[in-house]
This record gives sequence, structure tokens and C-alpha cells, in this order.
Amino acid sequence: MGEQAMGSAIEVCLFLFMILLAIYIARLRSLFAAAMLFGIFSLLAAGLQTMMDAVDVAFTEAAVGAGISTVLFLGALGLTTSEESRPAHHRVAALVVVTATGLMLAYGTLDMPAYGDPAAPIHHHVAPHYLEDSTAEIGVPNVVTSVLASYRGYDTFGETTVVLTAAVGAILLLGGNAARTRAREDDSGESAEDAGGGGET
Repeated sequence: MGEQAMGSAIEVCLFLFMILLAIYIARLRSLFAAAMLFGIFSLLAAGLQTMMDAVDVAFTEAAVGAGISTVLFLGALGLTTSEESRPAHHRVAALVVVTATGLMLAYGTLDMPAYGDPAAPIHHHVAPHYLEDSTAEIGVPNVVTSVLASYRGYDTFGETTVVLTAAVGAILLLGGNAARTRAREDDSGESAEDAGGGGET
């Protein structure tokens, strides 16, 4: 009972810290600092999902959210300024839309079973079958491995595809930025040589 209460307290602390961090990121003007804090936010989310026994989701969040997404943000910063320009008008409409969306999402969770409820439908649908028959059907003693690699193989394949696509996008973005930088340097060098040659004649 004490360990469960301690785990719940840690989950609440992580969740509250994520909310505070999200509000702070929204008020930042420094895009570089926002990109770094987004990575920290994803790591906190991965930690929270691990505490909630969603290890596969936590792994994807850490790889995509904290890893590849941060690289994409940094690559995008190479194509723009590091400071966000101040808006010329008030963003009341955006605030109303975000608030309304958040309230609707919160309302949608009211029909969900309580967190950790052993009587939840998910615990009485396919979970007993996985626990009882996965070793005989799949031949893997670890139930989590058999679920991820076999029963939910297409889902896992989709997650790995997302990670691969994000990695390829990051490589193309950073590689394209480097190529443009080299092209600009070459053009500047050629212009300087032309100017120097014109001066000699």
C-alpha cells in the first residue's frame, strides 16, 4: 500500500511539473530554449508513462519526442532566427480555441474507467488470454515481448516506421541545411575572387 501511494505521488508530481513546464514554454521567446525544454518535457512524459506501466509508449516518447524531435527543432532553427517575433495582435481567438479543446478532451475522459481499476474492460477482454496462453501460442516466456512482437506486431511495426521516418526527415533537413551553407560559402568565395581579380586588372 505504501509503495502504491508513493508511486501515485510521483505520478502527480511529474504531471504537475509537466503542466508548469508547458506553460513556461508557451511564454518563452527564445526558440532554442523552447526546443531544449520540449526535450525535457518529453523525458518527463516518458518517465510518467513508465510509472504507469506503459513501457512501450515511454520508449517511443523518449526516442521520438526527446530525441529525434529535438534534432528536428534544432535543424529548423538553423533556417530561421532564434527569437520569436512578438505578435502584432492579441491571440484571444487562439486562446479560446485551445481552452475549448482542452475542456472537451477533459470532458471526454469522464466516461473512462478510473485509473488502475481492476474491473476496467481492458483487463477482462484480451489480457487474460495473453497471460494464460501467450507462452504456448508464441513460445516466448515474457508476456510483454510476445504482445509487442506478435499480438501487436503491426502496431509495433507502425511505431518503428514513425521513428525511422522521423530519423530520415532529421537527416534530410540537417543535410540540406549543410549543403545550402556550403553553397553560400562557395558563392561568397567566388564573388571575393572575382572582385579581387577585377581589382588587379
